[in-house]
Amino acid sequence: MEAPQPSTLAPRPSLLLVDDEESILNSLRRLLRGQPYEVLLADSGARALEILAERPVDLVMSDARMPVMDGATLLARVRELSPGTRRILLTGYADLDTIINAVNDGQIHQYLSKPWNDEELLLVLRQTLEHQHAERELKRLQQLVLEQNRQLKTSNAGLEQRVVSRTAELQQTADMLDLAYEELKHSYVTATEVFSLLANLRLPADKQTNRKIIELVRACCTSQGLDEASSRDLTMAAALYNIGKLSWSDTMLGAPSDLLRHTDQARYRAYPEQSESVLMALEPMQDAARLILHHQERWDGSGFPQHLKGEAIPWGSRLLKLAVDFIELQCGLILERRMNSDEALLFIRKYAGRLYDPNLVEDFVRVCAAYLNDVTVDDPTVRVLGTRELAAGMVLRRNLNADNGMLLLNAGKVLSEPLVQKLIAFEAMEGGRYSIFVSMPEA
Repeated sequence: MEAPQPSTLAPRPSLLLVDDEESILNSLRRLLRGQPYEVLLADSGARALEILAERPVDLVMSDARMPVMDGATLLARVRELSPGTRRILLTGYADLDTIINAVNDGQIHQYLSKPWNDEELLLVLRQTLEHQHAERELKRLQQLVLEQNRQLKTSNAGLEQRVVSRTAELQQTADMLDLAYEELKHSYVTATEVFSLLANLRLPADKQTNRKIIELVRACCTSQGLDEASSRDLTMAAALYNIGKLSWSDTMLGAPSDLLRHTDQARYRAYPEQSESVLMALEPMQDAARLILHHQERWDGSGFPQHLKGEAIPWGSRLLKLAVDFIELQCGLILERRMNSDEALLFIRKYAGRLYDPNLVEDFVRVCAAYLNDVTVDDPTVRVLGTRELAAGMVLRRNLNADNGMLLLNAGKVLSEPLVQKLIAFEAMEGGRYSIFVSMPEA
């Protein structure tokens, strides 16, 4: 077996071999020649104790049968004088009592029989010393840890107070930053609304939609109990949803989307993506930009730009579409005929499940009824009838306009039979179909 090479940094382990027979000692010395050990010899127990008193010894290996002082007695004395020294008993006799005494009194670490096997003896010595080295290293590290802990406790005593003071300073700074960040987010929303108003100046006053959509979206956010971040993103999306239209001509800006020619239709369908691309470079606008990108998707998947369907459309985009269409229907930006608010809500109800999220429509109608003064669609005293359902005595509750926008009758007009017949004839001539908001005559 190849012996381990001695370390150039650590001293060689010292071995004390004890036997009253010189031939045995010489055999052991020859066996250990070339091994990384310092070998000491003693021909008696007394001489072994003298050597141990003069210098430290890492391991004592003693013969069991020696005159005056046997191996068990010697190893018991070694344990008393140098507890860290490893102890091995070398016996040529099957003397159980001697081994028991050595184990009990000397607490030997190993015993070997004579004649020994060289390889086995070298292995036992190496393993015993390695175990001793590991124990010493463990004790050294434990002492080092204890000392470091002591130093840490001393340092921590001073650090704790500094940490408390520093923590208070950091908390104060964090509170100031939170306040500044909240103010910054509020300022960002305000800035988007101001910018949307400036962008709206390109449109005629009766087609400027952004302010109305912002207010309606805010009312919806309050009704839905949305958190501040979601409300902020929806408000910014409402303010800038049509920023991608600014490159259009004035004619196209004011035209109903249903009447756009083929080439203009392609530009119209591209405006959500153009709006998103303008805003994506602004980090606080990225979530709002995503809502804008998808606000022209339809519940049945026929929308644009990505033909998303149902729940795949972001929730905020579905709500934004309701608000945008409700306002744009009244401004003549979707259909040629401008609708009043009640007609726009009836249109939205009609297309729930096709264009709009059916789970949002009724809540949206209730918000409009609560926040807008001119909505009567949920008024139980108001009915929506076709011209052939009208009767004399009914009172017109909303202005009635022809498809070309011409005012036919004012709200408050009491219908007569001749007037009803004229409306039927005019409707047939136009080829349209009127929705007429009336209340029943008082009994």
